[in-house]
Order: sequence, then C-alpha cells, then structure tokens
Amino acid sequence: MNEISNHQQAIDLLQQLGLKEYEARCFVALARLPKGTAKEISETSEVPRTRVYDAIRVLETKGLVEIQHSNPQQFRAVPIEEAAETLRQEYESRTDTLVEALTAIEPAESNGGDEEITHEVWALSGTTAITNRTQQLIDAAGREIVFIVGREDVVTDELLEQLQEALDTGLDVLIGTQTEDLREQVAEALPDANVFVSGLEWLHSSPLEVDDDTTISRLLLIDKNTILVSSVHETATGEIETEKAVFGRGFDNGIVVIARRLMATGLQPADDPETPDDD
Repeated sequence: MNEISNHQQAIDLLQQLGLKEYEARCFVALARLPKGTAKEISETSEVPRTRVYDAIRVLETKGLVEIQHSNPQQFRAVPIEEAAETLRQEYESRTDTLVEALTAIEPAESNGGDEEITHEVWALSGTTAITNRTQQLIDAAGREIVFIVGREDVVTDELLEQLQEALDTGLDVLIGTQTEDLREQVAEALPDANVFVSGLEWLHSSPLEVDDDTTISRLLLIDKNTILVSSVHETATGEIETEKAVFGRGFDNGIVVIARRLMATGLQPADDPETPDDD
C-alpha cells in the first residue's frame, strides 16, 4: 500500500513541477528500471505505447532521460539527484521569469487617487505563505523586532539565521518563548538577543472555560508599526489544521503601545530596550 502511495505521489509531484501525466508516468517507470524499451516502459507505466515515444522525447529535451540508439531503442532515467536538480533549476528559472514579467506589468489606474493608507489589515492562510511573510517583515525591520513563539516548530534554522542577521545590523531583537527549554535553545543560538519566557500563558489555550483548541502560533511586532498574528486549531484527532494569520501596518500609537507591552510580558525591565536607564 505504501509503495502504491509513493508511486502516485511521485507522479503527482512531477506534474506539479511541470510534467504532463504521461511524461511523469514514463519517468517514474524508468526510475524503477535500469533501462527499458518503449514496450517495457508502456507495460510498467500503463501509458499507451504510441504515446511513450512522445513522452520520452519531451523528457529527453528536459534532460531527464538518456537514449541508446540500438535496435530496439533503450531508454533510462538520469540519476534521481540529477533529475531533481534539473527540475529545481527549471522551476527557479520559471519563477524568476514570472517575477520579471509581473514586475514589468504597468499598474492599473486606481480610483482611490493618491490618498495615503494609514491603517490596513490583511489575512493569510498556509504555513508556507505565513513563514514567507514573516521573513519579509523581518527583513524590512529597521529598529526593533519583537517575536513571541507560540509553537516550537515555528523556530527553524532559517528563522534563527535571519534573526542573527538582524542582530548583526544592530537591530534590537526580543524573543519570547513558551518554555524554559526553548528559551535556552534560542538564547544559545542567538546570544545577543533578549530571549525570555513569555508571560502570555493564554497563547496555548483560551483563558475562558470553553472548549477551544486554538493555539497562537506566532506574534510579531516590527518597528512598533507592523503586527502579524497567526494561529492553528487542533482537531479532536490531534491533527493541526491550516495555519491562518492576520497582519497589519500603520496602527495608531496607542494600539502599538498596548501590543508591545503585552508581548514584552515576562521580559525583565532591565533587558527591555524601551526601559529608560536610571540616572
């Protein structure tokens, strides 16, 4: 059962990377064979023999298949690592081209005139999208980053590396964790950051007596202007549903002051860059 699942998953992923179904089926078939004729590929992949040649021709053009001009012709897939790198480069090339094309498109005229937007709130879904937005906001920081970690798996090597880069540029970085163990891990990785155990116990559950399995995943405040809050919901079977987030910028000073005070709960005053020095 697992073998069938892996087989179909490989075909599906290859299609997501740009191959058509018959091309993906032929490549997966060849990945299972040291080499094969069109007849053997057809039998293994369940692709009509007359369509195998067209699929192989495309795979050869993409650098995924080698051909031996014998009688009958023999075909074999390039090594899996090589194929993955070829597909990755093509995917990245298409992404770069897409960015260039979208950037070059002239913006449509807006009926809103030149009125400045002072406050906006947007929603995002999906861990990948939220992680990318988190990284983008951190990259744009100019003075201070306050990051409260609600779930341990939010802390990745990429995030730690990015926060270290922020520290290297002289930014204040404050990180709140839910456990002492995680605090120690983050503090060891980022010795120049202010890392503390957050006093926001309600991040993991509602303070009210209700059946609420929503967990705050991350809280981020950038330069006392931009806020991102994400959460996940745990089902009755223990599965984590899609992470969802809201983020906004241009908040008035009162809201930001309150948000920052809440997020700094648990941080010793002496470690808070906002605490004035005693003269």
